[in-house]
Amino acid sequence: MIQKGQTLPTATLSELGEGGMVSHNTDELFANKRVVLFAVPGAFTPTCSEAHLPGYVVLADEIKAAGVDVIACVAVNDAFVMHAWGDAQNASEIMMLGDGDASFTKASALKWTPTTSAASVHNAMHGCRQWRGHAPERGSPREI
Repeated sequence: MIQKGQTLPTATLSELGEGGMVSHNTDELFANKRVVLFAVPGAFTPTCSEAHLPGYVVLADEIKAAGVDVIACVAVNDAFVMHAWGDAQNASEIMMLGDGDASFTKASALKWTPTTSAASVHNAMHGCRQWRGHAPERGSPREI
């Protein structure tokens, strides 16, 4: 689990933007920015679609008004799925990032592997603020 003061791991996350597929290096993407970064187990899952993402969508303007530069959601999905899920959730103010190979999730020690025969790696992180590359104390979006 990422602890206060730790640097976020270097990884490549993908996003489907207006111009096509974009690969983002986390060091460059979050450099010198105030970021609210949260990760969910998976796009289009019931709990993530009904509880996790909607709260950030509703509070996006308030979060940005508090001085946050980027609100980003990460899941172990590809960029196409993340983009479609963002569209379906009206998450235009949220950067929807795919961690298709789970490299960020694994490097963050945030992985959760279900114990079923169809098990795959999912994200166990549900909210983390990040200021200029370091994780501060954990809290809800309203605590910014």
